[in-house]
Amino acid sequence: MFRLLSVASALPKCRKTNDDLSGFLDTSDEWISQRTGIRERAVCTDESLTELLTTAGKEALARAGITAQQLDLILCATIKGDYITPSQACIIQKELGAKCPAMDIGAACTGFLYALDVAAGYFVRKKVQKVLVLAGDVMSKLVDWKDRSTCVLFGDAAGAAVLGEGDALKSISLSAKGNIDFLNIPHVNGNSPFDSIPEQESFLAMNGQEVYRFAVSSICHDVKEVCKQASISISELDWLVPHQANLRIIESAAAKLKIPMEHCLTGIEILGNTSAASIPVVLDKAQSESKLKTGELLALSAFGAGLTTGACVLTW
Repeated sequence: MFRLLSVASALPKCRKTNDDLSGFLDTSDEWISQRTGIRERAVCTDESLTELLTTAGKEALARAGITAQQLDLILCATIKGDYITPSQACIIQKELGAKCPAMDIGAACTGFLYALDVAAGYFVRKKVQKVLVLAGDVMSKLVDWKDRSTCVLFGDAAGAAVLGEGDALKSISLSAKGNIDFLNIPHVNGNSPFDSIPEQESFLAMNGQEVYRFAVSSICHDVKEVCKQASISISELDWLVPHQANLRIIESAAAKLKIPMEHCLTGIEILGNTSAASIPVVLDKAQSESKLKTGELLALSAFGAGLTTGACVLTW
């Protein structure tokens, strides 16, 4: 199917600590860090999602040693692009100077894994040789900054991965279970004089306890499933790369899977929940810290609004 040729990421320049947030919210560093593991996050000020994704994409292409003109497909996983239309992927195609087809993937925090699976299908059909997978969200524009239970959880970021032909992907599994009760963001309203649907504010709403339970169970189930599909035991994994939503979720799932935390890649402490970008961003972080070695087995696992889940096993 494919192999990872490179990963890259981009973060806004502005960083906000828990203490910064306590200046205008009824919260504290202790309250946030004990419950989530998060201590700081990057938030957009004058940057757009387009700028973050373009930076990550250019860096990923440079690291892979290929040009934008060599791309056969661009996939972008995002909750909300800078425009309703055109797609965020098409905007990045223009920014990079690529000529290939481009489309968005809407699977919330599981978007990067959904995009990998879509890309795998193109590789299997011999339709592509080089694919750019982008993932990014500006969550700071989607949360209610008066709601201390949700706004403290998120950060802004973009990630990118260049895929080429190869056999690094050992297994992949996706799921969806339609549910708007646990996690949702209402759409922006228009001004139709014929619309009688009650208007809702376009802010993220989340039932934290239900999401926590769903997240732990989905990580455990999905990692077991993709390891089974790949004909390996969980103990053979070198790294678990989970979606960075809450450090307590990661710790609980890792304990149930009997994976030591030192074999879990995390970045939530300094990034917060960066939605679809979290897995490529934490991969880039681990790469920059020289933690990853060629040939190591990684299990990627994510969950998000939908409710969607996904996991895969691949060789670094």
